[in-house]
Formats: sequence, structure tokens, C-alpha cells
Amino acid sequence: MSAEDFRTLYERHVGHVVSGNMKAAIADMVQENIPAVFDGVSVPRGAVNGFEIKDVRLEGDRQIGETVYDTPDGVIGLRSIWELRDGQWKAAALENFPPSGASA
Repeated sequence: MSAEDFRTLYERHVGHVVSGNMKAAIADMVQENIPAVFDGVSVPRGAVNGFEIKDVRLEGDRQIGETVYDTPDGVIGLRSIWELRDGQWKAAALENFPPSGASA
């Protein structure tokens, strides 16, 4: 999968989060990592007022996506770390990052 193809996949995933389609968003994740992947991580849990994809990049054998979400509970910087599993990219880990300077 090219970098452009992964970006399309990541944009679709973010779209699921923004629209509140958590079933589809969770389907993009490594199933055996759920629910532990959410421990200690702030994630959008409903309506999203706005978002901005900050970065999509390859790091070694992983893809990284970073998005800032503007939610009713505040602004959340969320990084997802994707791994290739059975020929498909799946989000394997989540972590927050400071959304400083965000224009979400």
C-alpha cells in the first residue's frame, strides 16, 4: 500500500470518528488490543465540532496518523499507530499529543 493509499484509509477512519460511527472506527483497529488500547487515552466519545489531520507518516514498519479533534469536552490531540496485519493496516495503539497551536 502506497503512502497515498494509507492516507486515504486514515482519512476514512477519521471520518468514521467525526461522524460518530464508532463501530466502523473500531473495525479499523487490531481487535485483540481492544479495550486496552483506550486505557489512559482521551478519545472523542460523541459529537465532534471540528477536526484537523496534522500528520500522516511512515515510521519504520508502522504508519502514524495524528489528528486534532474539537469536541464539546475540549480539544484532543490523538495519534494512532498502525501496523500491517494479514495484509491490512490496522490501528494497534493510541496516544495523546499536545494539540498546541491547533486550529481545529
